[in-house]
Amino acid sequence: QGQLVESGGGLVQPGGSLRLSCAASGFTFSLYDMSWYRQAPGKEREFVATVSSSGSTNYADSVKGRFAIARDNRANTVDLQMNSLKIEDTAVYFCKARRFVTYWGQGTQVTVSS
Repeated sequence: QGQLVESGGGLVQPGGSLRLSCAASGFTFSLYDMSWYRQAPGKEREFVATVSSSGSTNYADSVKGRFAIARDNRANTVDLQMNSLKIEDTAVYFCKARRFVTYWGQGTQVTVSS
């Protein structure tokens, strides 16, 4: 059974940076597309960024140019570097793995506040 564990969340001021990490286990990581999603209070979960098994990336328009997703197939991790953070980036951030099945992590809280 696949497992995803996110880390790196916290409190940061507007304009600051955070790096989230997702550690995967229990499945062949390199074969899976890996993504980050987020869910703000009172809102639906939304797509943030994805990196395919072949390494191609895609981003939500709201984070393009500020966030960067990267995977390490030797360490079985996928990171999300978040720069120029805005108050509206405040959310719980989730890691997702997808191939024939989908795995989700438990999420890590990111709060952007002055």
